[in-house]
Amino acid sequence: MNDTWSTVGDVMTHAVVAVGRDADFREIADTLQQWQVSAVPVLTGDGRVIGVVSEADLLTAQDREPETYQGMTAGGMMTAPAVTVHPDSPIAEAGRSMARMHLKRLPVVDAEDCLVGIVSRGDLLKVHLREDKELAGQVRFELIAALHPADASGLDVQAEDGRITLSGTLPDTATAALLEHLVKGVPGVVDAEVRLGVPA
Repeated sequence: MNDTWSTVGDVMTHAVVAVGRDADFREIADTLQQWQVSAVPVLTGDGRVIGVVSEADLLTAQDREPETYQGMTAGGMMTAPAVTVHPDSPIAEAGRSMARMHLKRLPVVDAEDCLVGIVSRGDLLKVHLREDKELAGQVRFELIAALHPADASGLDVQAEDGRITLSGTLPDTATAALLEHLVKGVPGVVDAEVRLGVPA
């Protein structure tokens, strides 16, 4: 994966299969099988995401309504509201949401909740959900590459849940601002707090 990619919009798939709220059980099952996906977004007529219907939702409907499940629609079986993400969301943040919610993919929506793409767990997790120890090590490597070794040796890097805390002393305030930008650009960093002092 390209290390310059930093947002969901950089890695999402734009072509997305979806169903309307009136799609019936058979149509949804056929769609999932045809496209080899485990869930699809459910859309209103104007393209807004109102839910997600999954294989698990179909099986639950079949179990609860054995006589009538074939006539059930996406609107009645879907999980709502859908867990969605915006194109400008950081990749690592989206990946952590997926992991926390045990989801395989997230619909990507614009400011009006209209579907613009989909991002899968495979797009995000392998590279960008590093252990904190590994992430802190990568940040240290980037700092050493950007600074004089003597300056880098005075910095302390701590990582917790993808959030980096950078502390220590630097020659000037301009360098501190540049380092904050550098740290936030490391794949896997959700946010960065810079607590850098400048010698009097």
